[in-house]
Amino acid sequence: MDFFKDYTLTIDGQAATSAATLEVINPANEQVIARVPDASREQLDAAVAAAKRAFPAWSALPLAERQRYVARIGDAIERHAEDFMKLLTLEQGKARQGAEWEIGGAAIWCHEIAKQELPLHVVEDSGTRRVETRRVPLGVVGGITPWNFPVLLAIWKIAPALVAGNTMVLKPSPYTPLTTLKLGELLRGVLPDGVLNIVSGGNELGAWITAHPDIAKVSFTGSTATGRKIMESASGNLKRITLELGGNDPAIVLPDVDVEEVAEKLFWASFQNSAQFCVAAKRLYVHEDIYDDLAKALVAYAKTVQVGDGALPQTQLGPIQNRMQFEKLKNLLADAKANKLRFLLGGDIPDQPGYLVPITLIDNPPDDSRVVREEAFGPVLPLLKFKDVDEVVARANDTEYGLAASVWSRDVEAARQVAERIDAGTVWINEIHTFSPHVAFGGRKQSGIGIENALEGLAEYTAVQTLAINRAQASDAGRKAA
Repeated sequence: MDFFKDYTLTIDGQAATSAATLEVINPANEQVIARVPDASREQLDAAVAAAKRAFPAWSALPLAERQRYVARIGDAIERHAEDFMKLLTLEQGKARQGAEWEIGGAAIWCHEIAKQELPLHVVEDSGTRRVETRRVPLGVVGGITPWNFPVLLAIWKIAPALVAGNTMVLKPSPYTPLTTLKLGELLRGVLPDGVLNIVSGGNELGAWITAHPDIAKVSFTGSTATGRKIMESASGNLKRITLELGGNDPAIVLPDVDVEEVAEKLFWASFQNSAQFCVAAKRLYVHEDIYDDLAKALVAYAKTVQVGDGALPQTQLGPIQNRMQFEKLKNLLADAKANKLRFLLGGDIPDQPGYLVPITLIDNPPDDSRVVREEAFGPVLPLLKFKDVDEVVARANDTEYGLAASVWSRDVEAARQVAERIDAGTVWINEIHTFSPHVAFGGRKQSGIGIENALEGLAEYTAVQTLAINRAQASDAGRKAA
């Protein structure tokens, strides 16, 4: 197969095209690099029907067999890792090290999720009665993935859904469909027909998926605004939903840190993937005793980081992925300038092709400023000064989001006391962005519903069934028959 041309849908194990197409843009230079199918309503119906037909046989397979199939997905990604990485950089923009992290992680997730098993829970097992609770698959799952980590976050949905016994229809972001469509092509013949169907399209296709009567669950990663729409649409037939949504994650830096040592870690905590990361540190709270020193250290380190075309070997941070997000960042920076906020670094977007935004650090803006209240989802970071722990905890929690946070200190116990007070699904201490297939991840408040990863995430793709067995009655009936 050629990774760099001929992009097709995968429906019932077969390639499919469509009359309508979508352009895919390289964000580094704004050039059209491909056209992909814009699936019709009829093609979505065909994909769902294929998944529905495949479900009885797939769910009836022994768990060990489904696990082997999912492990083979990881094997296939590993075999074609280089092509996946090059294509990912072309469509998403990320630099080489980011592409390696994503594609390598996708393979690891397949292999590790393939080892997971939900235990049978025996509630009662007496001589005459047994009550057990087991987990059973839901049916057809609809997956909708974002443009910041298109391959990895697709696997976060595919692997547990299939291990649990479901079949799937997956829709990638229209901004980054290429790697996902090629994944579908690669897995034709690896998976039984209909088990995994991949359809590309715009927002209308996403709306059809969330409302489709034969889809039992939707798993979505993306913005909070879209998550609300999905929740409303899914209510039509009471679909199960998992929503991993936005975040405005605080990082709290206590005064005892080694400033020079922590500056580099905090930089990447904030700017990895050009800050197009739901769990990027987006509000950096620094104790007043070290604020000036840490600000200087961050500026100095940031000046050593290369921003540019992710395909160039010297690039460390690539462009913003799409024009819509690029324009939002331009508007945010214009607002900061209009309100006379002080820039420690950056703030001026070059007049050239590509969605390049420079690393931007803003000096202690007011808490009610847009750069503090809004999720930038790009390389714009406010540095915020604080005096004491009670104050910073209150400020950190003053947001509609609750996805993740981090606390940095030499005193781990002091950091833990702060971390336990943060309203977030994940709080890291002296580290950040350490994910695992075996560690639960999910948000609070407007950051989402449900869990991904770990056994808790696997369980999201199942329903509970309780079996209550009366052995006494069966024994009585047997004696009478005898």
